[in-house]
Amino acid sequence: MTSDPQPTPPEQGPADSVPEDPAHRDAARQDANHQDAKPPADPAYKDRVHRSPAAIAGGVLLLAIGVWLGVDALIRGEGNTPWIALAGLLFAVPLVVAYTVRPAVFSNEDRLRVRNPFRTIVLPWGAISGLRSGYSNEVFTQDGTKFQLWAIPVSLRGRKKAARRHAQQVASDDPVASRVRPGAPGATPPNTRDAGDQAMDDLREIAERREHAEAAQGEPVVRWAYEILGPCAAGAVLLAVLIAVG
Repeated sequence: MTSDPQPTPPEQGPADSVPEDPAHRDAARQDANHQDAKPPADPAYKDRVHRSPAAIAGGVLLLAIGVWLGVDALIRGEGNTPWIALAGLLFAVPLVVAYTVRPAVFSNEDRLRVRNPFRTIVLPWGAISGLRSGYSNEVFTQDGTKFQLWAIPVSLRGRKKAARRHAQQVASDDPVASRVRPGAPGATPPNTRDAGDQAMDDLREIAERREHAEAAQGEPVVRWAYEILGPCAAGAVLLAVLIAVG
């Protein structure tokens, strides 16, 4: 007598699997997101800073001399002399800082920021119509407003040196220098441009490349340097009062 075959248990399909714990599912998703997350990338183009080393050195020297004389007058002076010395320092120190240490030009892919003695001008590249180098370096906006670039001075002596270097390269049969007009902006051979003219060439290149970029559009913004004007005005008023009373 044969026995009946035992029924085979059905295979367990996906629908019959044990339900997943929601807490475990959320934890797994967070781990995956953490693994896929990447640290933020650095800006593609950081600010390039143009300053005058000679102006900074001269300003530091003037500040050192002025502070030395002023402190000496404060300590050894008699009568109104210490007050006059204090007012003189309050008036002169901001002026020296404004014309020597403060000026700078910052450029990146979106805008040009000009820090002059008493103003800071922010110019998106789309708002700039041109940059001109003559007896001073200047930037023009689309409406014709002109701003001087104090931090990039013009050196006629440097231009003469650059012209002499160019002539020496031509005399040495340099195939590149012989095809380039001395002092011409653009594709010049190395070491034949003054530092200020080379800085202006770099700014012109960025302006031409980024003038139509969406991120480089906007209106010029001008802000007065009240941190310079305030102490200077206070020192001038105090100095005038002391001299008048005096």
